[in-house]
Amino acid sequence: MARVEKDFLGEKRINKNDLFGIHSLRARDNFPDKSPFHIEWYKAIGLTKLACYLTYDSFKSAVLEKYSGKDLPLNLFEKDIITALTEAAEEVAEGKYFNHFIVPAIQGGAGTSINMNVNEIIANEALLKLDHTPGEYNIIDPIEHANVFQSTNDVIPTSLKVAAIKLLEQLEEKINELRFDIEAIETKTRNTLRIGYTQMQEAVPSSYAMLFSTYNEALSRDWWRVSKCFERIKVVNLGGSAIGTGISVPRYFIMEVVPALQRLTNLPITRSENMPDATNNLDSFVEVHAILKAHAVNLEKMVSDIRLLASDVAGNNEIQILQKQVGSSIMPGKVNPVISEFVISAAHKIYANDSLISSLSGQGCLDLNAYLPTIGNALLESIKLLIAANQTLKENLFNDLTIDNNISEERLYKSPAVTTALSPHIGYHKAAELAKEMKTSMKDIFQANKKLKFIDEKKLKQVLSPQNLLKMGFTLKDISE
Repeated sequence: MARVEKDFLGEKRINKNDLFGIHSLRARDNFPDKSPFHIEWYKAIGLTKLACYLTYDSFKSAVLEKYSGKDLPLNLFEKDIITALTEAAEEVAEGKYFNHFIVPAIQGGAGTSINMNVNEIIANEALLKLDHTPGEYNIIDPIEHANVFQSTNDVIPTSLKVAAIKLLEQLEEKINELRFDIEAIETKTRNTLRIGYTQMQEAVPSSYAMLFSTYNEALSRDWWRVSKCFERIKVVNLGGSAIGTGISVPRYFIMEVVPALQRLTNLPITRSENMPDATNNLDSFVEVHAILKAHAVNLEKMVSDIRLLASDVAGNNEIQILQKQVGSSIMPGKVNPVISEFVISAAHKIYANDSLISSLSGQGCLDLNAYLPTIGNALLESIKLLIAANQTLKENLFNDLTIDNNISEERLYKSPAVTTALSPHIGYHKAAELAKEMKTSMKDIFQANKKLKFIDEKKLKQVLSPQNLLKMGFTLKDISE
C-alpha cells in the first residue's frame, strides 16, 4: 500500500512504511546520482536537531512561566510532540533510519533536500511513536514541527562542522599513533648507515634514522596543524535562520541553541558574532582542507620513498616491506606495494577535493553558498581517507618494515658517495679521484684507499665510523687528530 503526499507542486505516491516523504522523493528523482551521503553528517544533523528541540522545550517553559494565566502570544507544541521529536532526533543521532535517507551526496539546493529528508524521517518516526502512521502531517509536520525555528542554511553547515570536528579528532589520534611507530623506527636505526640521494643519484652518507626523522617531523607538524583545525571551524551560525539575521527565530532560541549543542556534543563550538558572515563565507572549510592537503602531501612523499627503496628497481633489499596480497593474476609470485599505492591514490583524491572545495567556496553568491553539500561531501571524504591512510600505514606497512643494517652499510662503503666525508681531510680533487677508482675497480673505499694511499687506514676507519659520519658538521679537532 502507498500513501499520497502533497506539496504546492503536486502529489507523489510513497510506500506507507517509508519514513521519507515527498521532498526527499523529488530530490532523488531530480538528482539521480548514487554518491552516498556521509553517515557522520547524518548523525550530526540528528544531534543539531536534538539541540533545537531541547531548546524549544526550554523556550516553551520560559514562555509558560512568563505568561502564566495569560493568553500566549504564539502557539506552542504539546509536550508529547516535543518528546516524540526529541526521541526521534536522538535515534537519528545514533545513525538509525539511515536507510530512509535517500538524497545523494551531490545535489542542488544548498542542502534543502538533506534537511527535508531528515525532517521527514524525524516527523514520521515521531508519528509512529505516538501511534500514528507516516504522512499524518496534520499532527506532526516535517516543516512546522520537525524544522521549528530552523533553516537549512544554519542546520546543515552547523552539523557539517560537528561531523568534521568529530572526524578530525579521530584523524589527530591516528596521526599520533603513526608518528609513534615512525619514531620507534628512527630510534632503532640510530646507527644504521645508508646512502643519501639527491635527484635519485647517490649523494652523501646518511642514516635511516635521519630519513625517518624527517617523516617524524612532518607528521608532528601535521598533528599540530590538524589540532588547530578545531579553532577554524568551531564557529557556527545555528539560530541564524536563512541568511544569518535570525529572522522568524525567537531571540531566546538564538542565544540558547548553540550552548545546548555544545553540551550534547562536548565540543568547543561557539555561536558566531557575525552570523551572516558564518552563513555567507565558507573560507574556513578552504583553510581546514588546505591543512588536510598538506598532510596528504607528507604521506605521499613518505610512502613514495618507501615504495622506491623497497622496490626491485632499487634491488638491494635494504628495506623490506611485508607482503600483503597476491599482486598478479598472470605473473606467479608477484607482490605489489599496495599500501603505498592506496595512500598515493588517496592523496591525489584529496588534491582533487581541495581544488573542488576552493572553487565552489568561491561560487558563493551574495548571502549564501548553494554548493555546501558538495563542499561538505568532499571535506568529510578527505578526512576519512586520511584516517584510513594513517591506519593502514601503521597496521600494514611500518609495523612490519625491516631494514638490513649489514647490507645498507656495505652498500654505503662501496658507493663513491662516501668519499664526500673525506673532502675536509684530503680535499675535493683527491676525494674525486678516490671515487673514480671505486667506480672503475668496483672496490669499496677501504680497498681503493689501499691502492691510492690518500689517507691513513686507521684515520679512514675513524672518519667513516657511524658516529663521525652522522654528526652535524666537523670541527678543526676532527681534522687535526
